[in-house]
Amino acid sequence: MRLLESRFPAALFVVGLVVLGYAAVDQAGFRQWVVVLYLLWVLAELRVTFQPNPGETGGADRGSLQLYGLSRAAVVITALLVPVDWSSPVVPWPAAALVIMLAGIALRLTAIMQLGRYYSHKVRTLPDHQVVQTGVYGMVRHPAYLGMIVAHAGFVAFFANPASIAALILLVVAIVRRVLVEEQTLMHVPGYRRYAAGHARLLPAVW
Repeated sequence: MRLLESRFPAALFVVGLVVLGYAAVDQAGFRQWVVVLYLLWVLAELRVTFQPNPGETGGADRGSLQLYGLSRAAVVITALLVPVDWSSPVVPWPAAALVIMLAGIALRLTAIMQLGRYYSHKVRTLPDHQVVQTGVYGMVRHPAYLGMIVAHAGFVAFFANPASIAALILLVVAIVRRVLVEEQTLMHVPGYRRYAAGHARLLPAVW
């Protein structure tokens, strides 16, 4: 089981690259550019996806990483491989969906950059872990996850079909579970409880 968990991110990453690479060749025009931009986003996170974190302590994913990864893969696969019904688009103008997607990507990458070495795809802490409360973390506690949701909402709106919408809902559920699991560890970081008391998890004044 431990071996399977250690190889899961790499295996899922390879599958995602294959699907995105196929779609980048198969699609045309504006849709092709959307796929290429998504692929560039994945590559932009490559370093943090597989970066080792020496000295990390605590934490437990409790299966949330696998659910999170699989639901994201489901969104991409259903959006790209299930035929699109252009007769009833979710967003009237494809450019609007692209703007939403890019806004989500920008929010996520900014959040990752602001956390620096404290960011990880695994649930863990570092011995000198500190609570970042400025920048996008002054708005919500988990802006990287919020960016993930926003980016995929734009992506799904562009490749609108019932299967991808259902997969997006699953991704939101997976992210909510991931946040709850992650906070079980973060609550042990000095100052995080006080920070959490004044900031929502994903949506200000909502949750």
